[in-house]
Parts: sequence; C-alpha cells; structure tokens
Amino acid sequence: MILNEWKEFNTDAESYSQEIFEQHIGDTFEAMCLEEGHDIPNYIWTKHYTVVIKPNTCLIKDIAFVKVPRHPSTM
Repeated sequence: MILNEWKEFNTDAESYSQEIFEQHIGDTFEAMCLEEGHDIPNYIWTKHYTVVIKPNTCLIKDIAFVKVPRHPSTM
C-alpha cells in the first residue's frame, strides 16, 4: 500500500521518524510503499529520489538505504 503520510518504523539499531530519515537522506519525504504484514517499507519516495530499503543483516533486523535519482537528467 502507498502511504502519503509518514509511518514510523524500527530496526534493532534505530527508530526512524520522518525527521531522522530526511536528515539521513538529505531530501524531503513524499510517500512510502509498505506491504501488508511488514513493519519496514520497501520503498520511500522523496522529492529527488526513490529510496530502496534493503535488509542489511540476517541475525539482527537492520537496513540500508539505496538512493536512486527520480529524474536523472536534472542531477
């Protein structure tokens, strides 16, 4: 499901509010894709990026953010 409002999510290492995420990415939140039954979104769209959220480890719940430009010709 696509959410236009921020929904906080947690890993074992950190809690992500909209403010923390925007500081980490350096861009403003627009929407997120959250699959039913999952606590962590798959994608987050910002003004300039599509951020892919990838699981980072097997033993603890952690993630990595991969920024993909939404409009490469303007970068």
